[in-house]
Amino acid sequence: MKNKKVVVLILFLSMGFASVAQGATPPPPMPPPPPGLPIDGGAVLLLGIALSFGIYKAYKISKKAA
Repeated sequence: MKNKKVVVLILFLSMGFASVAQGATPPPPMPPPPPGLPIDGGAVLLLGIALSFGIYKAYKISKKAA
């Protein structure tokens, strides 16, 4: 009878150690890196250059035709 109490006591105490040894959940995965360079910073500049070039070409063609 005494041996059963000792075995039960040892099992009961070891359950606490087993539950602590499980560890925490892993951290969530990292978010993906952002895509390449944004185009909104240079889009206005590109549009201005294209408009200037178009006006220049139209002026050059109209001067040549006249």
